[in-house]
Amino acid sequence: MAKLVFGMNQSLDGYVDHMAFAPGPALFRHFIEEVDRSAGSVYGRKMYEVMRYWDDEHPEWSADEQAFAAAWRKLPKWVVSRTLKSVGPNATLIEGDLEGAIRALKAGRDGGIGVAGPKLAQSLTELGLIDEYQIYLHPVVVGQGTPFFAGPRSRLRLTATDRMDEDVIRLTYVPA
Repeated sequence: MAKLVFGMNQSLDGYVDHMAFAPGPALFRHFIEEVDRSAGSVYGRKMYEVMRYWDDEHPEWSADEQAFAAAWRKLPKWVVSRTLKSVGPNATLIEGDLEGAIRALKAGRDGGIGVAGPKLAQSLTELGLIDEYQIYLHPVVVGQGTPFFAGPRSRLRLTATDRMDEDVIRLTYVPA
């Protein structure tokens, strides 16, 4: 059975904003490895549309950016949306029964399946489907934006802390 993991970069004041701060080289390489060994990823519409950037070739990309794009393109993706009518390569649209679709997905795979997007993560949290939360804590304060947790959630238990580079710490939590 697969494990559903919600992990994102977060500011010290609790926000996720890929435009306000980004991973450094060591953390970016970590993300390449994470995507490369992942069993797949579940996206909300907004996050999926942001990540579609990696579907296109960009000649100015570094070797690491090219490696991330290659890993992302081969990654099986499931996109939860009521508005999209189609999705890109290696992606499946989930339109109906979210709980049933995700339970079947977890039961039919092994390994980690990433969850991308705070609103989707909140819905999956309310259904009791997220097995682990990974906060990549960056030393920035953005003051506003989308919070990592889109709503209240029950108590969590810290299971690991990892220094990811000189400034970023990964905090790993599971439902208590």
